[in-house]
Amino acid sequence: MWRQLLMRCGLHMLKIVLDTNVFVSSLLSKHGAPAQVLTAWRNRHFLLCCSPAIVREVQRVLAYPKLRDKYQLTTAHTNALLELLRHDTFLVSGETVIAPTIPNDPTDEIFLICALEAAADLIVSGDRHLLELGTYANIPIVTVTALLERLGGNVTGRDTG
Repeated sequence: MWRQLLMRCGLHMLKIVLDTNVFVSSLLSKHGAPAQVLTAWRNRHFLLCCSPAIVREVQRVLAYPKLRDKYQLTTAHTNALLELLRHDTFLVSGETVIAPTIPNDPTDEIFLICALEAAADLIVSGDRHLLELGTYANIPIVTVTALLERLGGNVTGRDTG
């Protein structure tokens, strides 16, 4: 749906894949850089690309009892984020098979697959294994800070003029 709408309008919106730690960190610190990235997404500064595998990974991590207890994460917090990921993203199948790329943490390859299928412009991560790659299939892998710098200063609201 997103892709067709953008193409009909002749627009190119930055397509971005976020890894699990960005989503989790955004819930743990409501004013930190990861939270600013999710605010920018909700304010339509970029198109978030996701896959069912990424949704499951976020759900799995947010269900950790230690995490839920320490940061007082409620089921409502988790469900709200998961619903957004399922319904307000450019959702790809995530079923492409790729050559093993991250031997130290092959579970991170779900983000590479999503980026490849979505023809994403960026992968944003705080994960060492992903960041060490630097790029994948000519898709840069950058930090949250690098993304915020690229988006500019107005990520908390819509452009007004």
